[in-house]
Amino acid sequence: MLNNKRILVTGGTGSFGNRLISRILEDYNPSAVIVYSRDELKQFEMQQRFPNENRIRYFIGDVRDERRMMEAMEGVDFVVHAAALKQVPAAEYNPIECIRTNITGAENVIRAAIANNVEKVVALSTDKAAKPINLYGATKLVSDKLFVSANNTVGSRQTRFCVVRYGNVVGSRGSVIPFFHRLIEEGTDHLPITDERMTRFWITLDAGVDFVLKSFERMWGGEIFIPRIPSTKITDLAQAMAPDLEQRVIGIRPGEKLHEVMCPEEDAHQTYQFDEFFSIIPTIKFTDLDVDFSTTRLGETGTPTGLDFEYNSGTNPVFLSQEEIVTLLKQTGFA
Repeated sequence: MLNNKRILVTGGTGSFGNRLISRILEDYNPSAVIVYSRDELKQFEMQQRFPNENRIRYFIGDVRDERRMMEAMEGVDFVVHAAALKQVPAAEYNPIECIRTNITGAENVIRAAIANNVEKVVALSTDKAAKPINLYGATKLVSDKLFVSANNTVGSRQTRFCVVRYGNVVGSRGSVIPFFHRLIEEGTDHLPITDERMTRFWITLDAGVDFVLKSFERMWGGEIFIPRIPSTKITDLAQAMAPDLEQRVIGIRPGEKLHEVMCPEEDAHQTYQFDEFFSIIPTIKFTDLDVDFSTTRLGETGTPTGLDFEYNSGTNPVFLSQEEIVTLLKQTGFA
């Protein structure tokens, strides 16, 4: 699928971007992989990890800059949009900056993709975009809506857009696992717990990359794909990482939820369940795309979830045990 293609990854120097690009270079033979990010230091560090890789192109640029985005996307076939401001408290204190990156940036990606006749775009979302209560989640919900509706504005061009929404990535920068790990390494006498009832969806970086790459193959355009993944209790995670340490409740941070939702009940009438994922199909009717979204382009067939369905980390039927969490931590280098 990606052989002899040009692929652009916004936010390409982040945790996800690094792993995605590594996988693309290992499993395919692209003509070029364009790393688009605004951090020159991270790009320099990435160049040290790929010292002899002549298929990578490094573009300094911000998704807020439409003109630079247009230049970077010239001749590109596939786009993964991973750039975002993601820290919930930071977004609460800097709302306009979050809006400029997550909403205006999404608009710029869409405009540049259509103008350059890109074949397919997969935009990364978050569980916080469903029933959002924080600024970050609200901006990503708007972004999701923009990418879905973009399929209706392509005109005669081939470009198609879809969204991938998933939960917390195990071990990603800024997440709780590296935070706990650092505290343990520094000899802390306790782990801070925001709330003992808190749950989260968890996915490994490799599983997230696999899901995004597969979405290129299964998408028609306009879907929001959600992987079926396990939940974890924050107390079980802390216990698995440091069984001998006290867990001290410190209270929920600004904009934080007790449980996350990936398929809200309000979208249940538009949601299909497949063996390994859910698909929320577009609520709007596209003028030039008449397909049966209950079947993917790969021939996978889903069934309606039912009108009272909600995919919630607190009511998810699959939870990781402490033993499974320990195994996951070992696999990701945090145990």
